[in-house]
Amino acid sequence: MTSLNAGVVGIRLVIALFIQRLIASMLGASGVAIIGQLQSLTQLMTSVTSFGIFNGIVKYVAEYKEDKEQLQKLFSTTFVFTSIVSVLSSICFLIFSAQISEYLFDSADFAYLIKIMAVVIPFISTQRIFNGVINGLSEYKKFAKIELITYLFSSALVVVFLFQFHLNGVLIAIAITPIIKLLVLLYIFFKILNEYVQFKKLKFKLFMSKELLAFTLMSFFSTVLSSFIEIDIRSMITDKITLDDAGIWTGMTNISKNYMVFSNSVLTLYVLPKFASIYNRTEFFKELLSIYKTLLPLFGIGMLFVYLFRDYVILIIYPEFYEMAPLFKWQLIGDFVRLASIVLSYQFVAKRMVKSFIFTELLSLGLFYGFAYFLTDIYGVEGVVMAHMFRIFIYIAVVFFLVRMYFNRQEKKVNL
Repeated sequence: MTSLNAGVVGIRLVIALFIQRLIASMLGASGVAIIGQLQSLTQLMTSVTSFGIFNGIVKYVAEYKEDKEQLQKLFSTTFVFTSIVSVLSSICFLIFSAQISEYLFDSADFAYLIKIMAVVIPFISTQRIFNGVINGLSEYKKFAKIELITYLFSSALVVVFLFQFHLNGVLIAIAITPIIKLLVLLYIFFKILNEYVQFKKLKFKLFMSKELLAFTLMSFFSTVLSSFIEIDIRSMITDKITLDDAGIWTGMTNISKNYMVFSNSVLTLYVLPKFASIYNRTEFFKELLSIYKTLLPLFGIGMLFVYLFRDYVILIIYPEFYEMAPLFKWQLIGDFVRLASIVLSYQFVAKRMVKSFIFTELLSLGLFYGFAYFLTDIYGVEGVVMAHMFRIFIYIAVVFFLVRMYFNRQEKKVNL
């Protein structure tokens, strides 16, 4: 799985470098910042419109893949949740398009984009749910194929629209990318999907609402709030420094997301289903160590090369973004520790440790925003990536402590 993902991510990285270079050259740092706001909104809506139950779908599909009756209950409940939230979200986007545009871009000029998003929202939620099925079944080969084909099509669309319509074209291409994702997914995965999701037998009933609402809560405090924090930090940098500096930070986070995407599919395709099936402390930490031995050295070596050749990375991807160079050390150290912490924190999701998950996410996001707000006054945009690193060190220590406490409680129950 790691090898296959490395190949896909390698191709994605090459394409991403090319596209980000084009965007930076043609639209500048301010354009990068504006695009970053839309990407954060898309990430936000991906979680909201699927009601935040992606990890729940992964967990229960992995557990019930041989139990068609339970799967049907799962998908019926999912259908109710996503239908209601998607309709409400679309209506809100249509009615409040100008206000949302003002909040994101400090201008109502992009209200048309919010209206496009309103139409795309049902595609976002459907694609997210079907992705959960792929992850739950651990169909990593098909997942890799879907990811690669989708990325090729969406990247081509971005490039064509960039040359044809400039900034507005890129924004529209990003907005309609979920439609492409869903079409590719259905083309490749429909036969297998049809085996597990009996569409004709779906009922508008909430069979597993309690089980899935726990994942909704966890998603709200991770993806939804983190997207809001990212949008607010970008706005804070714009207000305290300049829009170009917000673009510099966005460029740094884009580079980070390019290499962190490698871990995302491994986590949901392998780590979550694996942790869900482990209940013993010894087995858990043995599996955790095995994952660390596989992933961390690869990431460590890769990040070291990125740091050593950071000037060339900037020159290749973001020419003229020279202010980005000092940000690399803080971002890379933070991301390395972040990977280790994310793997460990998947135990919260696998065992539905809702309180622990919410507490650590609130702590992480609160520390990030607080540190960023304080350090930006002292160090400028560099303070934001310093804040990222500081909060991750605190976060992983707290997560490790809570995971140990969980196993201590489990052992006490067994002894009683």
